[in-house]
Amino acid sequence: MTEKKVWLITGAGRGMGIDIAQKALAAGHSVVATGRSAEKVLQAIGAHENLLTVALDITDPNAAVAAAKSAVDRFGRIDVLVNNAGNFYAGYFENISADQFRAQMETNFFGPLNVTRAILPVMRRQRSGQVITITSTAGLIGQEFVVAYAASKFALEGWMESLRYDVAPYGICTMSVEPGFFRTELLVEEASMIWPELEIADYAERTAQTIAGWKGMHGKQGGDPAKLAAALVTLSDAGELPLRFVAGADAMAAVEANLQTVKEQIDVHRGLSASLAFDDAN
Repeated sequence: MTEKKVWLITGAGRGMGIDIAQKALAAGHSVVATGRSAEKVLQAIGAHENLLTVALDITDPNAAVAAAKSAVDRFGRIDVLVNNAGNFYAGYFENISADQFRAQMETNFFGPLNVTRAILPVMRRQRSGQVITITSTAGLIGQEFVVAYAASKFALEGWMESLRYDVAPYGICTMSVEPGFFRTELLVEEASMIWPELEIADYAERTAQTIAGWKGMHGKQGGDPAKLAAALVTLSDAGELPLRFVAGADAMAAVEANLQTVKEQIDVHRGLSASLAFDDAN
């Protein structure tokens, strides 16, 4: 019998967050499901005796502290944090306004930092915990039309990979999750997908073609979010988390190809790179 844990999940009112909450509940865990509207989160997941829904805007540090307190008041502890909430500012760099770029970082990067900062003291007192952060394949591989989104996800990857050293002495482990394309509402949901604000003639045709192509992918993505949610519960219940979980066949193929490209780039200039050390003999 798996030990019952308390999960706190951000962005649980739509998309993959709903599936993660439902799979954790089905596995016998207690869940604190958060979103901008607690009522909408409850409607999306469905009532359950082990479910607490809490309103949380992840860009508000005080709201994150309040959500952590609500979780502890109800369940006494927090064992698993899933940083899932986020959005997607798509577009070419020059078409994305400075305000849009900052907003992307505020939600996708500083948002998870706010929530994690509020919950780590609880986990340190317990001397146990798991921090799971949903990044993206775009957090490992730069792609066209995703400069702001990729920047925010690359930042999360660096933060998570380094955070593990900070918290490991206190029994806390971390895992980044890099999904490929999963069949959620991301590509068509206005609250999640924000198109570029600025118009520049040189980019107009490419922007129109890319937006049309992405919208045409809706409902055809290869990944099943319910299966990914179940996989996250399986990994969590197994105990020690892997540093990262590259999720989906398309994600694995892309990351493996990118690793090979990086290896080839190192090899091409290996001699030049190795020649850069000080020659202490002289």
